[in-house]
Amino acid sequence: MTNASHVSQQQVGLYTPEQRVRRDASIWTTVQAVLAPLQFAVFLVSLVLVLRYLMNGAGYEIATVSIIAKTFLLYLIMVTGAIWEKVVFGQWLFAPAFFWEDVFSFVVIALHTLYLYGLLTGSISPDALIVIVLAAYATYVVNAGQFLWKLRAARLQSELAA
Repeated sequence: MTNASHVSQQQVGLYTPEQRVRRDASIWTTVQAVLAPLQFAVFLVSLVLVLRYLMNGAGYEIATVSIIAKTFLLYLIMVTGAIWEKVVFGQWLFAPAFFWEDVFSFVVIALHTLYLYGLLTGSISPDALIVIVLAAYATYVVNAGQFLWKLRAARLQSELAA
C-alpha cells in the first residue's frame, strides 16, 4: 500500500485526525476566524459605498479608501491562510482539501491587484476601476461561499467524529 492510499483511507472529509488536531491547536485558526468576518464586514461597507458612487456619482474618494482597506485585509488573510495551510496540511497553498478555494482566491487577488495597479498608476479610468472592483467583489462573494461551504463540511465532520 502506498503512503498516498494510506492517507486517503484514513482521511474522511476535509481533515485526517492529525490535521484536525493541528487545526484546533493552531493560533492561525483563530486568526482566520477573526479576519474572515472582519474582511466580510469591510466588504459590505465598501460595497455600499461603491454602489452609492455608481448611483449618484458621489463619494468616490471614500469608496476608494474602503476598497484599499478591503484589499489590504484580503492580502492579510491570504498570507495568514497560507501559514494556516502549512501548519495544518504541511504545504503553503493548494492543499487538496482547499485546492479550488485557493485557485479562486488567486482570481480574487488578481482582480484586487489590478484595481490597485490601475489606481496607483492612473492607467485605468475611475469608471473602469469601479467595474474591476465589482468583478473583484463578485468573485470574492463566490470565494467566501466556497470557504463557508468548507466550514460547514468541517463542522459536520467534527459532529460525526464526536
